Amino acid sequence: MFINISDSKEATNKGSSSGLVHYLEKENRLDKKNEPEYWFNGRQVNIDPYHVMRTIDNNIAKLGKADAKFFLVNISPSQKEIAFLREQYGDDGVKEQMKGFAVRVMDAYARNFKREGVNSHEDLVWFAKLENYRYYAYNDAEVKQGIKKRGDRKEGEQLHVQVIVSRKDATNMIKLSPMNTSKGKNAEHSKKMGQFDRMAFKQCGETLFDELFEFDRQLKDTMAYANAQKNGSLAERVQMETRNQEDEAIHAGIGLAEDQPDMELAPGIHSYPDTIDQSFDGYISSVHIDIKEDVDDEAIHGRNRHRKKQARTNTR
Repeated sequence: MFINISDSKEATNKGSSSGLVHYLEKENRLDKKNEPEYWFNGRQVNIDPYHVMRTIDNNIAKLGKADAKFFLVNISPSQKEIAFLREQYGDDGVKEQMKGFAVRVMDAYARNFKREGVNSHEDLVWFAKLENYRYYAYNDAEVKQGIKKRGDRKEGEQLHVQVIVSRKDATNMIKLSPMNTSKGKNAEHSKKMGQFDRMAFKQCGETLFDELFEFDRQLKDTMAYANAQKNGSLAERVQMETRNQEDEAIHAGIGLAEDQPDMELAPGIHSYPDTIDQSFDGYISSVHIDIKEDVDDEAIHGRNRHRKKQARTNTR
């Protein structure tokens, strides 16, 4: 499960939402043979794009020209998760389940601010659009290599939900920004300015999906595993891989041999402690996060060695 929050996607969020709404209508323009896919939120399921734009653009009290007026939340289940839902609920049912899941994600979005009066999706102004496909862009490797053309559909399960959510709450009085980096350590600051833990919100999507749909997620498919492999220390990566081996053995129906040793840490390395109705009434109730690429140490040290060698040469 991938949940991403952005304050600027296909259109700037400092002005009208019309550009973004128009962009998210692309499937209705490209695939005119089928019934159009309408917008929805926790109260309605057949909302037209003009109503979306007008409502978002009118909910901007006391916001300046340079202030963000809305944000984009992308809810993208993995191919395994989509296949699981399709197997459980069928081709039509999977779409309704995803819409219901989006409502619960927006409940979590509201609670993450920890602001009085903002407790669920009903306290937000938001509209969501279910999209069936993804398309190759000019910067995709396949397009650059000439294998695919810009605008071609990507293969595999691509079902996802895009949500436009207003910067202001449903009363048009409280400012809510998921780009706020405060995590509540300063109580007075958080009470006045609000807070939002983007990592916690991203994690909630995974946890919520597993609980709602009883999805048996393997450790290797979790956000914790991916984060450990990407940003963890050597000790954390080794510890996570050990747990992954145990998890895979359990799913395979076998146990680790008693004489099979756990992965050992290098000397001096210490380990770290460890179904939804269309009316939405019966729905089950619970960023843009950039992770910097690993630094190429060899490349850096290599350049430094070259500079030192050159310096020594110049002093002769």
